[in-house]
Parts: sequence; structure tokens; C-alpha cells
Amino acid sequence: MSLIGLQSRKIEGLFAILLLMILMSCSKSSEDNVQSQPDIPNNTQNDGATNYANVNFSNWKLTLPVDEDNNGKPDEYQPQELINLGYQNLLPIQPYMYDDESDSSLVFYTFPASSTANSNYSRTELRELINTGNSRINWSLQDGGVMEGRLKIDEVSAHTTSNSNQFHNVIVMQIHGILSIEDMELHNFSSNNGPPLLKIYWKDGYIWSHKKFLVDENTSGDDLLNTSSDTWVDIKDNMGYVGYDAFNFKITASNAYLELQLNNEEPLIYQDISLEKWPFENYFKAGNYLTTTDQEAFSYVKYYNLNISH
Repeated sequence: MSLIGLQSRKIEGLFAILLLMILMSCSKSSEDNVQSQPDIPNNTQNDGATNYANVNFSNWKLTLPVDEDNNGKPDEYQPQELINLGYQNLLPIQPYMYDDESDSSLVFYTFPASSTANSNYSRTELRELINTGNSRINWSLQDGGVMEGRLKIDEVSAHTTSNSNQFHNVIVMQIHGILSIEDMELHNFSSNNGPPLLKIYWKDGYIWSHKKFLVDENTSGDDLLNTSSDTWVDIKDNMGYVGYDAFNFKITASNAYLELQLNNEEPLIYQDISLEKWPFENYFKAGNYLTTTDQEAFSYVKYYNLNISH
């Protein structure tokens, strides 16, 4: 082989080695880039940040305990104002719902002030909207739904007068009833308010379930739409002690069936004629609903995650 040919072979060999090295470097760089991407939590709400609670506001509106716009009812904020951390930029919200990055929680604070038309009590509370454009569209027990969260009572005021409980009671979750559009139109009702089917209370460290039952199980027809205590009353069940520790709670609702799960305890199940006859549609609620009008009262509830599905 000539000297020129040998040199040409050497140049070709060096070029091949250089090309292989470049390809290997690019490949490793690509792998490194993939591996270095952070795990993004299943939370469209916090843009991948891990120091915020896992709460997706896409189907929640917020009610505050104040009436700063002086329209005669508690201030409310819609999902489009809350999503993508929008709530952090709304100064009127900050005293009542805010992030605690030290433990990745969302804090709900409330005190007795402004209340809704059908209650004497104030709340900083989320209300489910399955249709963000129309709060009159809700779900039936036949449709079913699940709400689950991890939360804790962080602080609550003590009774200053004689009472069977040492501290004020707080409702942290609800299934609330509401008249359907069809029943509103059929009966020409002026209000679509229905009774809460289920209320989950914190009472002196214990979790209590209050579930609606018929006073008379033979009640039927339009009489079922009566929202007073003459027709519907609460049956109350103590589900166990949590104190001020974080706990998990799950509500599963389906046709004539409710299942309540506190941590890993045996679930509390309701399956009865009252659920079979429940005439209202429903929506979930979660947050801090303080059931007192004592002027010195207050409560702080922390949520670490909250999810709903249907």
C-alpha cells in the first residue's frame, strides 16, 4: 500500500473514532437531561412545587367568613381565580386561606363574622362545582362520588362559658344536599337549598359523623323535599380520636350507600331506607366551618391533600 493510501486510512479511522465519541457524548447528555427532570406531583394546581398542598382548585369555589364587598353575603372566589396558584395573588384571600410551606399544607382560618343565608355560622370552605359555569348542576347518589383528604385541626378556641365540649366544634367535610333544577321548576321553589346529607365534625379531638335520617321512614313523594327537622334529623356516630394529629379521611357515596373511612380503622357504612329515598342532588364541601357565634372563637384547619372524583 502506498504511503498516501496508508495516511488516508489513518485519517478515516481517526474521523470514525471522533464521530463515535461525539455520538456517545450526545447520547449521555440526552440521558442526563432526562434523568435530571424533577418528578412532578399529580397536582395541576401548584406547577410542580412540592412545598404546597396537593389541592387542585379546578372544581372548587371558595367561601370566606367576611363580606368585604358589602353585598350582604360572604365573599366567594371562583375556580378560575384560584387555579395555578392564583389564590396567592389575591390579597383578600390571604388572611383566611394561605400556604404553610413548612409542612406543605394549605391553611383555612375562620372566625364568627359573615354567614350564608341558611346558616348562622361562618366558614372558610371549598364548595365543589362539577360544572364551573353553573352551580345548579350537581350529582345524585346514583351518580356517586368520592372525596378523600389528609388534614388536621391545627388550633381551635376553647369555650369560655359552660359547655359539654371543651373546644368549639369544627366541620371539616360535608356532602350537602341541593334541589335539582327539575324540582325547582316543577314546584316553583324560590330556593334550591337542601339539608346536608353528611357532616364530618371535629369535637374535642374526636371525629364525628352526622348523617341525615328520616324521622318517619314512611315519608314519600314531595314530602321528602321538606328540609326541616320535622322530616330529616341527624344520627351521630363517634368514629375515633385524632386529637391535633394529621389524619386521612375518605367518603365514598353511591346509590343508597355511604362509606366513611378514618385512617386505617374499620369503615363506617350507612345503607338504609333514608338513603334510598334521599331526594336531593349533592355536592362536596371541605375546609373550616366553625359552628359557633362566640365572638372570641377561631379555628385553623390544615389540608395536605384533597381529591374528588365521580
